[in-house]
Amino acid sequence: MFALLLVLVVVLFGLGFLNPLWWVAAAVLVFSATRHGRDRGGGRIRGDGSDLEDYRDYQERRDRQNRWDRRYSRQSRARWRREDRRDHERRG
Repeated sequence: MFALLLVLVVVLFGLGFLNPLWWVAAAVLVFSATRHGRDRGGGRIRGDGSDLEDYRDYQERRDRQNRWDRRYSRQSRARWRREDRRDHERRG
């Protein structure tokens, strides 16, 4: 996968001498590949289906669930009710 991407970038760079738009295409390809690699594999392209991707997905789901639990826990609902009651008493 990496070799194919490297060949494609080299070809696009070579075509850039004919039309500079190919240099832009090569730069976009390199940028998107490095961003994807950073998001999924720690700075390089990972197409081997490693467990790291599964673990990162698991971490993201776990973090989202923890944020949800903190935000909407029973204690938070009780605190909101107390605050609403105090606001109602102040107005009344």
